[in-house]
Amino acid sequence: IVVTPPQKDGIDPAILAACCITGVDRVFQVGGAQSIAALAFGTETIPKVDKIVGPGNQFVSLSKQLLYGVVGIDQIAGPSEIALIADENSNVDYIIQDILAQAEHDEQARTFLVSTDSSFLTKVQQKLQQAIDQAPRKQIICLLYTSPSP
Repeated sequence: IVVTPPQKDGIDPAILAACCITGVDRVFQVGGAQSIAALAFGTETIPKVDKIVGPGNQFVSLSKQLLYGVVGIDQIAGPSEIALIADENSNVDYIIQDILAQAEHDEQARTFLVSTDSSFLTKVQQKLQQAIDQAPRKQIICLLYTSPSP
């Protein structure tokens, strides 16, 4: 069973593809603390599960913490933090996807990119804003830029 926050265009095709590959046969468009409660206790629509795994924002993490013992959980994670180290040989598009994958979880998520190549950082910065503008969860993503030292 997978729960995923509702989107105006329905379930993201990438999520459906991942579900298909992994054998998931039920996907529900519900997110946040309410999705954790639904999975822990069951509802008329969503069955009770044995274990809840996966990332989420601070409310998901706190819900998992509160329901530990009622249902198994993987860990209490979040807000997400990741540090990426890249150089001129790194793929800018892959770096941007890694940044967005973490930044869209929660306003408190933090993603850091470190590089000694200022031209690479400039390329990422230019393309990153375009990617954010197209991101479905762009209202959650918060950017702070620090210019590289010479």
